[in-house]
Amino acid sequence: MEYLKKTFRWFGPSFGVALEDIKQVGVDGIVAACQEVPLGDVWPIETITSLKNEIDSHGMEWSVVESVNIHTSIKYGLPDRDRYISNYIQTLKNLAANDIKVVCYNFMQLIDWTRTNLDFRLPNGASALKYDPIAATAFDLFILKRENAEESYSPEIIEQATTYFENLNEEGKDTLEKSILAGMPGSRKLISMDEFKRNHATVLAISKEKLQDNLAYFLKAIIPEAEKLGVKMAIHPDDPPFSVFGVPRIASNYEELKFILDACPSPSNGLTFCSGSLGASKENDLVKIIEDFGENIHFVHLRNVQWTEDGSFYEADHLNGSLPMPKIMKALIQEQKNRKESKGGIINIPMRPDHGHVLLDDKKRQAEFYSGYSMVGRALGLAQLIGLEKGIRLGMNL
Repeated sequence: MEYLKKTFRWFGPSFGVALEDIKQVGVDGIVAACQEVPLGDVWPIETITSLKNEIDSHGMEWSVVESVNIHTSIKYGLPDRDRYISNYIQTLKNLAANDIKVVCYNFMQLIDWTRTNLDFRLPNGASALKYDPIAATAFDLFILKRENAEESYSPEIIEQATTYFENLNEEGKDTLEKSILAGMPGSRKLISMDEFKRNHATVLAISKEKLQDNLAYFLKAIIPEAEKLGVKMAIHPDDPPFSVFGVPRIASNYEELKFILDACPSPSNGLTFCSGSLGASKENDLVKIIEDFGENIHFVHLRNVQWTEDGSFYEADHLNGSLPMPKIMKALIQEQKNRKESKGGIINIPMRPDHGHVLLDDKKRQAEFYSGYSMVGRALGLAQLIGLEKGIRLGMNL
């Protein structure tokens, strides 16, 4: 039985973690993207080849693209979306020409993920990413100042958010704003508040049903071409998997994932199973999602979250949190077994440890890497996941 393919996300030469470092932790593949290409443009084949050669020269393969980002014209259904879809298809062709055939992407609005604290201190002294609904409400009401935002919250939540905000000094308010505007992996540059507000106003004018229609339109154009190329498209779930600042979610639960797969049935239309994103909602049964949609899972992100009584969550140790990681891993191994028996699908599904705590030497270079993408923290998570996988395989006699 082949193991899950161990991969590590890398953001390029300017990132604070080098390929030489990643090679030492024993991964097989790199998860990367052509970060410098402007959103919506075709990724030149020369740029793809150059990045691939750099990864190859360190004895690893470029296993997964994360991400070929989708232009806002496609997400919002604007008149010029077909031009950007055409560019997207050409990028897939250029990737396939380099034998890179797993593509992670997302259809999230505004920003890729939302956290209210990028330096939440844990009892052991390490730090993690955290989402606090009271802090998010305070941002919505008093910094973003969304029109009619009060209608989205109960009087109790509004009262708590008001008290929270009133107790913040100017530095605290600035930190909260920057934490939320930092949710774009691959860039140290914050989204400007003006840009955030413009995009936010645009998204609020689009219904959830229209956003789903726009995603289905994209899939019906992309997936047939991806299938011809042998490319596996893997949508990443919304993070967090519930509405934030009034913006609807369309890839956050079982029903929405089913809609995506049913919109264009194909072996190339699949999912990035992200335990941390989906697991931030207590309503999501992660094992059932693997069991029911397993054949469409082309890429795996594994991390844990700890739910707290006040509705917050923070990113916990990979094996210690609110999510049943042993059951999740066992379901993934069972999916591999199913694929081997049916002789269908990629057996060694690429998996990466998703995010990591800031600890040990990471603290000395925290300003160099992107939030969530520490070196030592992710290496620790990978080691824990490798041990868990091997232990479960022994128990299953695999």
